[in-house]
Amino acid sequence: FKLSKFTRRLQKIGSSMLVSLPKQWVDDHNLVKSSQVQIETLENSLSITVDEGRKLSKEIEIEYPLPNEENIAANITGAYLLGYDIIKIKGKSTISVKDREVIRESMRRLVGMEILDEDASNVNGQFLLDETSLNPKKIFKRMSSIALGMFNETLSALRTDDKTNLQTIPNRDDEINRQYFLLVRFIRSTMVDRRLAGIFNLENIDILDYRIAGNILETAGDTIVDLSKSISETSLSSSDQKKIYDIAKDIETIQKKSIDAFITNNRSLAIEAIKLHGQYESKISKTRSSLEHKKQTPIAFLDLVYTFEKVAQSWSDISDLVQPTYRK
Repeated sequence: FKLSKFTRRLQKIGSSMLVSLPKQWVDDHNLVKSSQVQIETLENSLSITVDEGRKLSKEIEIEYPLPNEENIAANITGAYLLGYDIIKIKGKSTISVKDREVIRESMRRLVGMEILDEDASNVNGQFLLDETSLNPKKIFKRMSSIALGMFNETLSALRTDDKTNLQTIPNRDDEINRQYFLLVRFIRSTMVDRRLAGIFNLENIDILDYRIAGNILETAGDTIVDLSKSISETSLSSSDQKKIYDIAKDIETIQKKSIDAFITNNRSLAIEAIKLHGQYESKISKTRSSLEHKKQTPIAFLDLVYTFEKVAQSWSDISDLVQPTYRK
């Protein structure tokens, strides 16, 4: 398929406005005078679809056992992300106890996917959520809320020296991953079914931005897990931990402003977040300069400062996605 762009003049016949379709496109889809097409309108655009029958099938079968190079968990996740509502694991033989548990765990970690029935050789899962009830903004806010809670508890451990809560961080990151998969599924569905994009008033650039921002949040969650592990195992003195806390405590404000800016598409908030990140980078630079003459600075100190810097960069990257508004 080759992407093409055409310009047409509107014509008025009676009380109707008409526009002609490109001949090549009509011929490629075997359209004739009586053919029906679907017309969907968005705020600033209009799409014409050949027919409903060209949409992605909602059911898929995964044959078991898979070839040696394949992975059953990856196949299930891939089918989910592609928007399949029914995922059937169809066995040529009895599904092993180990693989059955992998299948169950894979479906449990996918939001909205439930196992409806199974026997010795088959497992059938179904996505039970109505996609029109999903909201990318709410999914993204949930991801960011979990990430902020993870970050705050990780940062707090440096100040209080109480590291018991850090044990829960990986499980909470699992929830970020679950929400991220749901967001990716929704985004792919809107690309196949423009009706969904219309319901949530999403242009193509909005869909792309949510995909990028979601990926940044998912990566930030992984970084915070690494951070919490490093802090829980650190041998740094309480004094050094307090110094790092004083350096990193401003990151929370950057995160809040960045997320609010993205969700509300507020360029002014985004600029504030970017400026705060610049100030944080200056603080990091001054800290590094002050440590250059100290030969006994622990490597663990510098590693933690660097990891906190990666988290702050994630929030700044989300701010960069907020689109500038230009006067016409």
